[in-house]
Parts: sequence; structure tokens; C-alpha cells
Amino acid sequence: MNEDRYERTIDELEIRACKWWPKEVRDEALEISVLQVLLDTQERFISILKLADRHNVSSIFDLIDAAKFPYPLFLKHLVVLADFGSEPLQRVNKDADELFPNKTLSFDIGKGVIEYKFEYLPIKGVLNNKRMKIDTVENLSAEMSDKNLCKDIIMLLLYGAFSVNVRTRSVLYKCIFSDYLGDDAKIEEFVRQNYIRVSRIISGKTASDLGNVAQQYVVKYLAYTLGENYCVKSNGVIPGVTQNDGNTLTNFDVVVDRINDVGRHKKYVAVEVTFQETSNSTIERKGGQARDRFEKITSSRNYIAYIIDGAGNFSRRSAIRTLCDNSHCTVAFTKEEFGILVEFIKERIG
Repeated sequence: MNEDRYERTIDELEIRACKWWPKEVRDEALEISVLQVLLDTQERFISILKLADRHNVSSIFDLIDAAKFPYPLFLKHLVVLADFGSEPLQRVNKDADELFPNKTLSFDIGKGVIEYKFEYLPIKGVLNNKRMKIDTVENLSAEMSDKNLCKDIIMLLLYGAFSVNVRTRSVLYKCIFSDYLGDDAKIEEFVRQNYIRVSRIISGKTASDLGNVAQQYVVKYLAYTLGENYCVKSNGVIPGVTQNDGNTLTNFDVVVDRINDVGRHKKYVAVEVTFQETSNSTIERKGGQARDRFEKITSSRNYIAYIIDGAGNFSRRSAIRTLCDNSHCTVAFTKEEFGILVEFIKERIG
């Protein structure tokens, strides 16, 4: 066993590794892939809204059917744009008897009260994304047997804010989509402005890029755990640590330093993240860079740490051994191991 608890051998590291992607990383990558589908189908979604007649509640369903637009996908668009997801919908489902007497949504959009009788709501059990079939890319486009559940929730999101029931109206105040139906200008402005937010969420990420999601997860974890006295940057640089040309600063997955550090030498910790379930060349590339990076960072009196995990990576033992030999701290991709990394950062840079 190494005397320095931070410098692990490959065997010590493998014992602590989780080998397969943690659920929280997979969930975030899944959400990114779903949001990408929404961006890809945005134009078709907008077209349906533009053609709909807000005073004819069945027209939206006629248009969805005519366009062969999957009901779960249309519902997911509304859920994201209204920022009214499974948690508030579950509360609505739980209180349905109070909010919708006789299982009816009664609303007024200017031409008298309109009543919509629910076919499916309320449901027994939990009304979550999986139950609504809006949790995965596959479910968004799949044929489904409970289309009526989607219809009921679509009606809530379109007309809920116009309920004649004050209590219902206060709960569903975000659900104002019917106000835009048939108005091209309003729809364009509302939908496109809201999807700027979606675009930013997936900026720089792809549905298959779990590695990028893992890197962002580390950034968020360190920023939260280290607190406001530390600066945690994604794709950061360290002053004086350059590439082979001697002029270009070397880019690291994560760079940590202390804010308002007034010491004679400001210290940094670079963190490289590599997680591969299947074997590929990424670990070999990092291994090829490891010695040069270690020497330059050490000579600049700073530090480098590696987060290494994944069954695919551990099949490339030579590359991992090189990383371990050229690292001041090596940890696996678990919260327990992240705790070790946080201790290392605090010890080394204060």
C-alpha cells in the first residue's frame, strides 16, 4: 500500500472503481438526448400550434393525428416549455378530486365555459415521466396504448391557467399555451425564446457523449463541495503550463484554484477525467500526454489529479499505469473517491 493515500497503483484504484456509469450521469445524458430530440422536432411542433383553433379543443388532437406526431413527444414539448414536469403533475394528480370535480376541467377563454371530461386522470400510483412515456428517446416516438393519458395532460398544459376554479387556476398558472394557439407571432416568440434555454443546456454535449457529462458532473460536485472560496473551471488552463510549442497554454478537463489567493505563489490543481465502459483510444491519448503534463505542472509547483474509471479503461492497464505514475492524486468515479480528491485539493492549495 502506498504511504501517500492519494497516489494509487492501478490495483488500488481498480478495487475502488465502480466500472459502470453511475445512475446520475446516465440520467443526465439521457435528458440531454431527449432535449436534442425536442430541438430536432421543434419546427413540426410549432406548425401544429399555429394551425390549432384555441376555441375548438379537439382541433389540436386532429392536427397531431394528421401530422402523425407522437403524443408523448408533443406532451414532452409542452412539459419542457411550461416548466411544469412530473413533480407538479403528480401533485395535480393527487389532488384531482378537489381540482377537477366530476373529472372535468372547466375553463373560459373568452367565449363561455368549455368543459373537457378526462378519460384517464386521475391515475392510481405515481404520475412520473416513465408513466407518461416521456422519459426516453425510444418512448417519445413509440406507439402507446394510453394515448388518452397524454391527451388529458396536454389539455391541462394548454388550458389549465384559464380554469373557472380559482384553486385550479392558481395551481396551473403556468399552463397558458392555449393563449398562443393560432397566433403565429406569439408562438414563434414564445417557443423559440424558451428553446434558447434548452439549447444552452445541451451546448457542447451530444447524446452519446457521456464523457462530457461526466466532466460537467465533476465540475458541479467540486464547485458545490469546495464552496465559494474556490474557483472550479471546466476546460481550464494553468499559467505557465504550455503545450510542446511553448506558447499555447495546455487545456485541462477541470482546473481548481482559490479565489483571492494572496500568497506569493497561486496554486492550481488540474483534474483530468476519463471514464469508458468500452475500450477506446481516449485513455491511450491521455496516457501519452501524462508524463509531459506531470513534469510541467510539477515544475510550476502545481498539481494534477486523475479521475479514472470504467471497465473499458481498466482493460488498457498500461495506459492507466502511466496515469497513476504521473499523477499527484488518482481516484475512481464515486462520491467516496471524490471526497478523497476534495481533501487533496484542500491540503495542497489551502
